[in-house]
Amino acid sequence: MSIQYIALIFLFIWGCNATSSTNTTSSTTSDSATTITEPTTDVPKEKTTDTPKTVDEPPTNTTTKEQKKATVVDLGSFQQPDASQFDAEYLMGKFDPAKHPDFTTINTNYASRGGMLLRKDAYQAFILMHEAAKKDDISLKIISATRPFHHQKRIWEGKWNGERKVDGVYLPADVRDPEHRAYKILRWSSMPGTSRHHWGTDIDLNDLNNSYFESGSGKKVYDWLLANAATYGFCQPYTVKDQNRLYGYEEEKWHWSYIPVAEVLTALYDKTIDNEDITGFEGSQTAVTIDIKAKYVLGINQDCK
Repeated sequence: MSIQYIALIFLFIWGCNATSSTNTTSSTTSDSATTITEPTTDVPKEKTTDTPKTVDEPPTNTTTKEQKKATVVDLGSFQQPDASQFDAEYLMGKFDPAKHPDFTTINTNYASRGGMLLRKDAYQAFILMHEAAKKDDISLKIISATRPFHHQKRIWEGKWNGERKVDGVYLPADVRDPEHRAYKILRWSSMPGTSRHHWGTDIDLNDLNNSYFESGSGKKVYDWLLANAATYGFCQPYTVKDQNRLYGYEEEKWHWSYIPVAEVLTALYDKTIDNEDITGFEGSQTAVTIDIKAKYVLGINQDCK
């Protein structure tokens, strides 16, 4: 056999081995790439799922109304009712909350006294807020809740007739200027039929004096509420009166409203009730001349509408 022929055979065998080696390497590299790609794709999904929701973070002052509502949705306590289930009697507090299926008694763990009532949805949200505040060493106590028409009538007429103090003094027995007298009472007290406390959505917390919330432990409570209450659906309806709130009651740092329900009722009140409908108590004639609906029922913090 010639040397040239042997050389040709050798070159042929060597070429086949080289091709086989190349294909094997290529296949292994391709399989390895597939194996790496799959977990790499899954990792971000796992991180997204496991990342804590932002509902536990207190909202900033720049949080929009829509963002606040979304936060309540994430929390699981938001359930906005259908406006059709409320009538004029409900809006004006002319019903018995003790017999209403949407109301419940507030446990004394959360209240300053027994027997107070609140809507179940507002109560559930308050309990969640109370427990969150407790973890931050903040104590929240409900000192007033639902007040039906007849309850508000006792308060109003007691002041109107000079039997209850208004700003620390009793009004004169004679009523010379009904409108002026009404304005004095309206600094802090609602006319029957116009109070947000009729609805079972509003609560007074801890103390009925703004000064309590301006220093010491009271200031800590108020600062916590400003930072966190919106997370649980609550808003302060009566803030400082300024260019954004020209009319209405004086600032009440203790008064907080459960907005998922109260905003429905506020809009429905605006649409359904007229000043002429507000009757049934002494001094009610001033509701029309004062324009009680526009200036007081709707004269609230814009964030609460």
